[in-house]
Amino acid sequence: MSLHDLFREVMAIYEQDKQEKLSKERRTFQLVTRAIPEALKALPFLPPDRYMVKGSVGQGNWTDVPWVAVMDQEVTDSTQRGYYIVYLFSEDMRRLYLTLAQGVTETPKDEMERVKRGIRQLIPAEERVRTDDDIRLGESKRAKDYERSVAAYIAYSFDDLPSDEQLARDLETMIDYYRQYVERTEPMTPPEQAFSYREAVEHIHSYISAKGFYYTKEEVANLFLSLKTKPFVILSGISGTGKTKIVQWLAESVGATEDNGRFALIPVRPDWNDGSDLLGYVDIKGEFKPGPLANVIIEAENHPDKPYFVVLDEMNLARVEHYFSDVLSVMESRRWENGHITSSRLLPRETAGRDLFLPPNVYIIGTVNMDETTHPFSKKVLDRANTIEFNRVRLDHLDFLRDVPTVAPQPVGQELFAARYLHLKDVYARCPELVETVTKQLVDINRILEPLGAHIGYRVRDEICFYLAYNEEGKLMEFDKAFDYCLMQKMLPRLSGSDARLERALKQLFVLCAGFEPDGDYSGALDVSYARYPKSAEKIWRMLRRLEDDGFTSFWLGA
Repeated sequence: MSLHDLFREVMAIYEQDKQEKLSKERRTFQLVTRAIPEALKALPFLPPDRYMVKGSVGQGNWTDVPWVAVMDQEVTDSTQRGYYIVYLFSEDMRRLYLTLAQGVTETPKDEMERVKRGIRQLIPAEERVRTDDDIRLGESKRAKDYERSVAAYIAYSFDDLPSDEQLARDLETMIDYYRQYVERTEPMTPPEQAFSYREAVEHIHSYISAKGFYYTKEEVANLFLSLKTKPFVILSGISGTGKTKIVQWLAESVGATEDNGRFALIPVRPDWNDGSDLLGYVDIKGEFKPGPLANVIIEAENHPDKPYFVVLDEMNLARVEHYFSDVLSVMESRRWENGHITSSRLLPRETAGRDLFLPPNVYIIGTVNMDETTHPFSKKVLDRANTIEFNRVRLDHLDFLRDVPTVAPQPVGQELFAARYLHLKDVYARCPELVETVTKQLVDINRILEPLGAHIGYRVRDEICFYLAYNEEGKLMEFDKAFDYCLMQKMLPRLSGSDARLERALKQLFVLCAGFEPDGDYSGALDVSYARYPKSAEKIWRMLRRLEDDGFTSFWLGA
């Protein structure tokens, strides 16, 4: 049968069939779900590898407005979301509309209006394709919802249904407008996920594992918590442990890639000696030339609902205090203003042509190696970051080669990584007992560190409380495990030296972490299975061994 005859038959018998129970045997069910889609698929301008055709008369019960949709699979595979071409029958079966419409179930109202405006701007004023709101499908809620979703349409009547040739030309015209709009808009991405902290860690860990890198779920949780606590993290460890890759895969797992500009790898050069190499400079013509970080910042300011990730690769090839001090200072100026996080100016209008701030949706991760070609970190830098050590390598981790399924990225919004705490009172208002418990432990640790001048200040205390509060909210780790990470990352990196005071402090810290005194023989294996803070206890043990062997020790030296 021709398209003309198929459409006309549906309009002639639908109301009669609708009086009976919905059944696959009904003629209109066969026409709408099979015959009409097959006839449309046969048209030469609808290649099957791109367009999906689907019809419906309802699910369980007859719908008031049956439809046949033509969907570009690059845009959507469901009539509940996205935009597509759809034939809509009016409730009284006197009219048929060929429309460019949208899914009403999963499309927010503001998004629907934006797409309608965009489509209508493409279509020139002409009598046949209309871009007004005069479509009339009926009085039911379903009919009214569909009417609101329509951006453009061609109206037909039962008494004057055009020929097959005209129906095909009209559909080809609509396909052309559809294609133009698809090509003018950004590539479609899956809808953003509203992950809980636990779900986010599960997804990121699965994504990274499928790439062939071995990190425990706890280590992924620690990286996530560290980024949420402060948008500056240092990853240390021997070369080849995947420090850069874990950040790249984390970013990619949540939809941030180099292609969309939301992941940037910036190699640090040894000759960087001020902020201009990173942020930009004014050339001899008086024009501002933005640096690589400034480019990311400008893009992030334009998309505040998306997280942006920056890797400063081999961060300590140059002195961090020289080229990164402006960023560190502005990072500490963050404050709440009208419910949003803002900062002091990073670059003034006189330099950059606009006031440049540090957006809260930019996360900076520095990777570092410690050898004769690199520079040590000052306490100013260490106070402002969680320092995560990656030295373990599992070369026999081959699960990703054994039928481990690929995990698709799941785009998320900035809310997942966004800071909720900037000041201790923000945490105390929610969980005062946690703040008091943490503070008591930190006071005990400070008594040990004070003779070295290595005791912590308010900033470190506050950020440890932020980290532990986020951990409690997400139920990611037991309290002692989370505190162990904080001790390892915020306090031990400050320790280095060769004198007896450092040895005494390390031994006292070991007792606090492990629950027993070291016997002075650091050559054997250490059983930390019963330690309260096993990671820190093991690290301190290795530092004591280095001190005994070489007369000098540091967090940054290998075992």
